[in-house]
Amino acid sequence: MTVLPSKKAVAGISGVVTRKGQVTVPAEIRRELGLKQGDRVIFVVERGEARIRPGGSVVERTAGAFKGYGSALTAEELREAAENAIAEDVIERSGPD
Repeated sequence: MTVLPSKKAVAGISGVVTRKGQVTVPAEIRRELGLKQGDRVIFVVERGEARIRPGGSVVERTAGAFKGYGSALTAEELREAAENAIAEDVIERSGPD
């Protein structure tokens, strides 16, 4: 397996493919590529060789996903909002028939 892109050359390191098709990425390569648990990797197969490169971390991909929705409500504010929603629903359902 050829590992690119890399800041420096890492000597060829062998691994074993498990019954499930899994291979452990050696620690030296994880450090060199900055890979952490849960990070995605991209495999590229070209001319009989496989390359692996970082695909971005879950944290990086989801950072700021909820930004701009305001601050979190307190437990009291959540309870009050739920009570109001229930009351509005009851009023709407018991309207004139």
